[in-house]
Amino acid sequence: MMNDQFDLIIEPGRTGKNYWRDLWRFRELFYILSWRDIKVRYKQTVIGVAWSIMRPLLTMLIFSFVFGKLAKLPSEGEAPYSIMVFAALLPWQFFSNSITESSNSLIGNANLISKVYFPRLIIPASSVITSFIDFIISFVIMVCIMVYYRFVPSLNILWIPLFVILSFLASLGTGLWLTTMNVKYRDFRHIVPFIVQLGLYISPVGFSSSVVPDKWKLLYSLNPLVGIIDGFRWCILGGGSDIYIPGLIISVSVILLIVVYSVFHFRKMEKSFADII
Repeated sequence: MMNDQFDLIIEPGRTGKNYWRDLWRFRELFYILSWRDIKVRYKQTVIGVAWSIMRPLLTMLIFSFVFGKLAKLPSEGEAPYSIMVFAALLPWQFFSNSITESSNSLIGNANLISKVYFPRLIIPASSVITSFIDFIISFVIMVCIMVYYRFVPSLNILWIPLFVILSFLASLGTGLWLTTMNVKYRDFRHIVPFIVQLGLYISPVGFSSSVVPDKWKLLYSLNPLVGIIDGFRWCILGGGSDIYIPGLIISVSVILLIVVYSVFHFRKMEKSFADII
């Protein structure tokens, strides 16, 4: 018998160097975890997928009645108030669903984390991908609403992938930070619904951001969803909606800052997840 000789080399920091390569190696996990979450979400449900259609429609109707009929706030351009509201609901519901699901994702996969090695970032990222399915369903509803109102978007619609990417980055960055805080402080899960509810009120979902006074627009743009929502409306409503460029630059800067900090914080905490969870 031949005894093959192998050299085992232990190199400090090698795991960190190969981390992003491992994300590609374990890319099938994105699909597996996302598909599992989708099946769990709709398994043994009465309404099922219909809830993904009813929720944005009911929210649109309520906001259109309260802000459009009762408060008589203006729409943007010639677009019906319902379309203006739904254009904002697209990124908002994607963001709110993503951070709600991803904030609990690590705790929900505690057994998997404690037994198998893989880049933990895949878990919250797969939750964001799952929420993107609801975004696609909502976008189809948006097309149906535009057909109903005979509203034709302008060529600005070609820019919408850019703002979808910004929505994804904002959702992923915020979700990464919230899930690390939820692992360390278990009562943090009670704060997430409050953050989502507060974000709905301080974001221009039910109303146009044009009603915000000029002197407050820069400060208001520190909310990254302001630039994203205004971008979606500009893409869908066309010339009837304007983008406040300084505010958009601020929103994009805040999004990038959140993503960089959250990834750094997540990677720093990742080594202790298996012990804490």
